[in-house]
Amino acid sequence: MGTCITTVTSQIQTPKASPLAKVEQKVGLADLSISYSRPSVKGRVIFGDVVPFDVIWRLGANENTKITSSDALIFGKDTLAAGTYGLYAKPEKKQWEIYFYTETNNWGMPEVWSDSKVAYKTIIPLEEKKDIQENLSITIENITNDGANIQIEWANAKIVLPFKLATKEKVLAGIQKTMSGPQANDYHQAANYYFTENMDLKQALIWSTKAVELRGESAYWMTRLKAQLQAANGDFKGAIETALLSIKAATADGDMNYVKMNEASIEIWSKNK
Repeated sequence: MGTCITTVTSQIQTPKASPLAKVEQKVGLADLSISYSRPSVKGRVIFGDVVPFDVIWRLGANENTKITSSDALIFGKDTLAAGTYGLYAKPEKKQWEIYFYTETNNWGMPEVWSDSKVAYKTIIPLEEKKDIQENLSITIENITNDGANIQIEWANAKIVLPFKLATKEKVLAGIQKTMSGPQANDYHQAANYYFTENMDLKQALIWSTKAVELRGESAYWMTRLKAQLQAANGDFKGAIETALLSIKAATADGDMNYVKMNEASIEIWSKNK
């Protein structure tokens, strides 16, 4: 009689000491993501002990810490092409050297480090924290239309790496492309961008007026913008008249938020007309 051997696959799951985290963030028109594992301090001396000084570190635990951007990132005079990179660091007592590495399939450090695979590196001054950051944290902070900061914090160390994006150039190129045969919403979006960025408000008013002409006064969000642009160009009387049209259409649609915004603006503009 033969012996029957049964293989049992373990179903027990236990938490990782350094749990995986993923940050996803829209910055301007770019999609950014960072995936990394989050080791803990656990009462240890991290920098200069667990993580030695002057040695390249995988900036996390387990598999590569990865950063992905759909658009190029601009660091001062240097531009990092869109794509996915392994993120590494060399901590020193007063500063860190940060590396964006083109190879991303490593578990920890590459078997052989190759400077030819470093797409970009930079030196960032170290900021010392008073409070201990227990788990490694890599986030995207201080977000604007044109850039943000990559912020790294662990133990008593804080590193802030600012970057810029060519958002304005991209938007303007899109505006120029669509202006050959734009629809009402194209005019409105272009005008709104110029208004938000405080660029050529006279041109913005021309586009906004065209949007209202094409879409009609029932588009109270468009007449609201036109009123704001009229006021920005010094035509407070016209701004109030247009805002009243926006209020009428917004009331008919039940959008009291736009009614309140227009009423507040009219109160301010009435003092200037």
